[in-house]
Amino acid sequence: MSKLSQKRPSSPRIRLPLWGLVLLVLLLGLFLVGSSIWLFKTVQGMAAQWEVSQPSVELGGVEGAEGAAGEDPLSDPLVTALTPEAGDQPLLSPDAFQRWSGQERVNILLLGIDLRCEEDGPTHTDSMMVLTIDPVGLSAAALSLPRDLWVEIPQFGVDRINQAYFKGEAFDYPGGGAALAMETVEATLGVPMDYYAAVNFRAFVDFVDLIGGITVDVPEAIDDPSYPDSCYGYDPFSISAGEHQLDGETALKYARTRATVGGDVDRAGRQQQVLMAARDKVLRVDMVPRLLMRAPQLWQSFQSNVETNMTLDEAIQLALLAQEIPRDSIRLEVINYSYVYNETTPDGQQVLVPNRDQIRALRDELFAPPAIPTPVIENLPQMMRQEEARVVIHNGTAVFGLAGDTQDYLQQFDVDVVDIGNADSATYNRTQIIDFGSHPNTTRYIAQLMDVPPLNISYSSESTDGYDVLIILGDDWRVPRSATPTP
Repeated sequence: MSKLSQKRPSSPRIRLPLWGLVLLVLLLGLFLVGSSIWLFKTVQGMAAQWEVSQPSVELGGVEGAEGAAGEDPLSDPLVTALTPEAGDQPLLSPDAFQRWSGQERVNILLLGIDLRCEEDGPTHTDSMMVLTIDPVGLSAAALSLPRDLWVEIPQFGVDRINQAYFKGEAFDYPGGGAALAMETVEATLGVPMDYYAAVNFRAFVDFVDLIGGITVDVPEAIDDPSYPDSCYGYDPFSISAGEHQLDGETALKYARTRATVGGDVDRAGRQQQVLMAARDKVLRVDMVPRLLMRAPQLWQSFQSNVETNMTLDEAIQLALLAQEIPRDSIRLEVINYSYVYNETTPDGQQVLVPNRDQIRALRDELFAPPAIPTPVIENLPQMMRQEEARVVIHNGTAVFGLAGDTQDYLQQFDVDVVDIGNADSATYNRTQIIDFGSHPNTTRYIAQLMDVPPLNISYSSESTDGYDVLIILGDDWRVPRSATPTP
């Protein structure tokens, strides 16, 4: 089974409240830099519920959540979550508050949903951001995708990237709009998405207000007389250059307006700026532990605000991991005009066409593990043999006999290939190497023999029967005529 198929959840979509996003957002998003709008929405709801249910604690000027005198206000939600009524399933497992234990990079697609007039039908994404977390290197990055990016939407042809969610919802795509959005981003970047979170804008406003507003340094004056309100009207917005203290409504306008020369690209950068401003504010008032403790109650109260395929346990564990990532290990990037060019489609649409070579280079910087000095290839065979790794090859292409030919090729270099077979699909574009354990020298040697880039090497904690390393052959691989490896 491929890494992608292992990661993408096959279970029905789960409604995660603002809290989970919050957690994910606050810590994950906050720390890792997530979708500003999504994050805010998430956290907002959770914070709001927390304030209403336990009104009496001051957090940097914001009312918090303590109960009556002598009562532990933070224990009840946890007790309820861990010890449900008979016949009910607990919201949290006993391991929920353990740090994320996975070793593989985690990618999360954040979607800001442009829902107006409390509509029920299909809508578009107003913002799209990918969060990536490296649990081993303790680093993270956020990559914002402009909504006018002209891309291939699987099974629907080329269109703006913000149409993916709409079409998935409108045409009952399996998994809905979020599934189609994930597949579109995967096809665009060549990187698997593990989770998604879709949020509307109200939560963002409430969250920023809850923490007492945020401080941003506005680089240029903005005047947007046609800024949209929540119901197809106008709500003019303007702000001068310089440092400003923004409440929730103003922060949302600042993050969403497109009234600058860079348009959608500038807006993506402002969303990241707002996100980091919220992160800094939350850390300064030390609100994260309290938000974490309110997660179960918020989970139940805000299910209508956020849609995600992440469980509550996973959100908490990732949030705990995110706390450990230092600010200087978080990278913020936007697919800007260095990676796209303006174009007008035959039907008159103004779109941004991607420069795929440039985007691929950026992708490799953000999503590949950091470069690790590797031994000279002459030293690797002995180090590989010492690991005694058992290797299996699966053919992920339509080329008959490719797995057997690859087995013969690798065995010339003493790679212990114990079995071959077919992958779950014959449509793999890129060859993948998956290490089910710790066999770094084996994977490095095979990667050099087969010219597999670091981005296509992954690690899994799943147990396997009879092998340690899996190679899934893609269309980029052909057995070389010469048996001499290239260093």
